[in-house]
Amino acid sequence: MSAAGEDVRATDGRVPGRRGIATRRRLLDCTAELLAKTSYRDIKVIDIAREAGTSPATFYQYFAEVEQAVLGLAEELAEEGAGLGDLVRGDWRGERGVETARGVVEGFLDLYERHRAVFRVVDLAAEEGDLRFRQLRTRALSGITRALEEQIATCQHEGRLGPDVDPTATAFVLVSMLAHCAAHRYGFEFWGVRTARTVDSLTRILYWTVTGRKTGKTATRK
Repeated sequence: MSAAGEDVRATDGRVPGRRGIATRRRLLDCTAELLAKTSYRDIKVIDIAREAGTSPATFYQYFAEVEQAVLGLAEELAEEGAGLGDLVRGDWRGERGVETARGVVEGFLDLYERHRAVFRVVDLAAEEGDLRFRQLRTRALSGITRALEEQIATCQHEGRLGPDVDPTATAFVLVSMLAHCAAHRYGFEFWGVRTARTVDSLTRILYWTVTGRKTGKTATRK
């Protein structure tokens, strides 16, 4: 869905006006808020309507069911996630490369944190075999995965990585690492691993894996 709402449709096919788009936005935001504190399968239309200060009838003007609203949030996540690849397309030379790696790590963690509840539902539904959520998760992560693959291949072509390195497999492993750490960052905090240290570690691993070079002092920030 575009920010301006050009692709937004009501359930009857109508294109809503500015007020309708704002109402739909509020319903989506309230759905996200409920996802953060309630199991996805326990959320009812009346819960979302009450949270939004409107009626179930209004909800049904924009979504046929709760799952459709959740899919709408997942669609937005996928669109925003596609932009992560731009963070990878920076300068990977020397200390500038370390900062590029850090920007990728921080950008990924920031995206996950802002959409944590939606990511959790997408991951769960995808693992259960729901192709719709699986495709949305793929879209959300494909931008950064392909960009890393390209960057690793470039470093390999320049002789910084050996011929035994598989750019595609390596990119998938790196993105899986980022996703896992983003999902479990509060568990790390519980065991005494501060998020700043997690970022430092991910930065080192990402930079070293992509470029074949170890990091300098800028990999660690106090």
